[in-house]
Amino acid sequence: MPRYKLILEYDGSPFVGWQRQADALSVQQALEDAIEKFSGESVRTQSAGRTDAGVHARGQVAHFDLSREWDPFRIAEALNYHLRPLPVAVLACAAVSDAFEARFSALARHYQYRISNRRARPALEHNRVWHVPVPLDAEAMDNAAQALVGRHDFSTFRSAQCQANSPIRTLDRLVVRRDGDTVLIEASARSFLHHQVRSMAGSLKLVGEGRWSADDLRAALEARDRARCGAMAPSAGLYMVGVDYPEL
Repeated sequence: MPRYKLILEYDGSPFVGWQRQADALSVQQALEDAIEKFSGESVRTQSAGRTDAGVHARGQVAHFDLSREWDPFRIAEALNYHLRPLPVAVLACAAVSDAFEARFSALARHYQYRISNRRARPALEHNRVWHVPVPLDAEAMDNAAQALVGRHDFSTFRSAQCQANSPIRTLDRLVVRRDGDTVLIEASARSFLHHQVRSMAGSLKLVGEGRWSADDLRAALEARDRARCGAMAPSAGLYMVGVDYPEL
C-alpha cells in the first residue's frame, strides 16, 4: 500500500491534543476525517509525537497508508481544503517507502518553548505563549540549563502519568535565548518523557527570576523526585518545531 508522509502545522488551542479521544476533538481525528473525505478510506495516522492539549506544532510529522496511489500535491491540497476551518495545515506531503514510520524512524525531535516576558499581557499571542511579567535573566537560564544536557535520569521532570519504560533520556541540546520581549527555550532529543519540556521550562523560569540558582536546578535533577520540580509551564507556550529522519 502506498505510504505518505505529512508535515503539519497546527494551533493546539481547540484540541485535546494529538491523540484521538472518544469525547473531544483531537488533531488526529481532524486529520483522519479529512483523509476519509477526499479518499473515501478510513485510515489510522501515526505521528512523531503525541502533543498534549493546547500544545502547538510548526513541524509535526505524520504518516498514513492508502490503497491506491495519489499525487502528493493533490493530497496536500485536498487535506487543506477539508481541514478548514480548523487551525491545522498540511505544509508538505511526500510519498515514502513502507519502511518509514513517523514515530519509530525519528532520529531527533525538536521543541521550542516561548515565554512572553513583558509587563503587558499578550494580545496577539494569546494562548500561544506563557506570559511572565517579571523580568527573566535568559543568560542565567541558559547557563543553568547546561546541567540538564546529556544522559540523565529525568524523573524530576517526568509526569506521574508518563508511560515510558525508563526515565533515562539523552538531552542533546537545551538553549535559552532572548529575542526582544520573548524568551525562547529550545530542546532537542531523540525522545522526551511526558511533560519533560514543560517541566524543565517551569524550573528554568525560577532560575530566570533569581529564585533558583544553577546549583538548585542541578540538585533537582539529581534528586530524581517529581516533588523537586518547579511548577510546570503551561501548554500554550510549547511548540513541536521539527523532526529529523535518516535517508530511507
